[in-house]
Amino acid sequence: MTMLASVWIVLLAVNIQAGDGQSVQMDSIKSGFVGSQVELRCIFVNSNPPVKISQVTWQKFLNGTKQNVAIANPSLGVSVLPPFKERVTFKQAAVRHRTPSLEDTTIMFSNLRLSDEAAYICEYTTFPAGNRENMVNLTVFARPLTRMTLTTPTIVARPQKRKMTVATCLSANGKPQSVIKWDTRLKGEATFQETQNSNGTVTVRSNYVVVPSRETHKQKLTCIVTYRNERITDSVVLNVQYEPEVKIEGFDGNWYLNRQDVSLTCNTDANPPVTVYQWKLLNGSLPSTVEIRNNSLIFKGAVTYELAGTYVCDATNGIGTRTGLVEVNVTEFPNNPPPGGREIPQEQHNAGAVIGCAVGGVVLLAAAATLLFVFLRRRQRTFKGDYSTKKQVFGNGYSKAGGLPAHPPIPNNLQYPDDSDDEKKPAQIAVTGGFEASERDFDGDAEDLKRPYFTVDEGESQDYDERTLAFQYNPGPEIADDMVSQTDGSVISKKEWYV
Repeated sequence: MTMLASVWIVLLAVNIQAGDGQSVQMDSIKSGFVGSQVELRCIFVNSNPPVKISQVTWQKFLNGTKQNVAIANPSLGVSVLPPFKERVTFKQAAVRHRTPSLEDTTIMFSNLRLSDEAAYICEYTTFPAGNRENMVNLTVFARPLTRMTLTTPTIVARPQKRKMTVATCLSANGKPQSVIKWDTRLKGEATFQETQNSNGTVTVRSNYVVVPSRETHKQKLTCIVTYRNERITDSVVLNVQYEPEVKIEGFDGNWYLNRQDVSLTCNTDANPPVTVYQWKLLNGSLPSTVEIRNNSLIFKGAVTYELAGTYVCDATNGIGTRTGLVEVNVTEFPNNPPPGGREIPQEQHNAGAVIGCAVGGVVLLAAAATLLFVFLRRRQRTFKGDYSTKKQVFGNGYSKAGGLPAHPPIPNNLQYPDDSDDEKKPAQIAVTGGFEASERDFDGDAEDLKRPYFTVDEGESQDYDERTLAFQYNPGPEIADDMVSQTDGSVISKKEWYV
């Protein structure tokens, strides 16, 4: 094409340099499709006074070589040379007259071929001005042959789940080449192949590859071919054959004794359809009250415990056999539906569970807080004093102020249980040389032990007489009920210690 453009520029320059008023008018570019018709215009603009036209010649210029196409001569007439003789004619009838008019020598090119693509020169021979010519570039397009086909009429889904080509989209012998795209919901992949043909056309082939399955059955697959500004579409619907998908329906989880009219149905999804259904009871034989009707089991009479078990349905089509099963349980009483006979939606169950969890969490937190409060409170109420909160045991008035009377030593083998009613009284530990032995050691002070006692807080500053006897001695209530004797001769109030 670069050479043709260069020639055209040179010819145009020659025409301009002539400067004598004559010119040849043509279109610079023309195009047409294979098999169509195209008009190549050529008009001679004469000068004044006009020059004589001796001959008009159409030539095909390709790869530096000129080939005569048609000639119009006033004396010899019109001549169209092979291989254009049947396809090229002069548009104006006046050119073919005995005394022709050759100012308009436009030709009609019909039934275009790919080989017609070239540059065409229209040359005028004049006297006495000489030759005048111009050139047009003719482009021939080839509309592709587009089709879409299934790779095989029957596509079978195999358990191995292997990929296979299910459809092919072809755009053949196009010039320029086409672009192929796919439009589908299938999850597959496309492959592309381009082939350059000897006549200058291009064939584009695209295969669509998927794994055949039940889901790909009846899926639409569309091939979109874009050629220049045209959009060509073609579609197919996949026909995939697969083994049956089996599901047994009819058991609602509420088969109870004496219930009537129960049945099981073996529903399948298969291509081609299921031709054989076979029922059986796992680890046993079908109940005597059952009737087989095609793909259904009809249980006659009332429900009994005999109907419980695992029911199996084998479904067979032309591709294979698949099995479905259901476990049937029989209860003594029916499962009562909610009030109103309406089931509670699953969303309400979920909402109730969430609310229950939230309330439970709040209760647990409240219980933990209460336990912590009680624990801290009891610690605060634990004995806060010290051993200064003691009460000294004084005698019956014979001891002097500021002095402590001699007190019999307390045996070391006494224990005081913490949480029992007996804690008010000393408990004796079974050890050799117990309390009785220690009592004999107190004989020297036996006289003092018989005297009445009373308690005075160490913090009190009252004076007492040398001899005071205010009450008859009773050793039980004061020490046994409230006081705990200490080794230093003092007693501690239990109320002060525990409160």
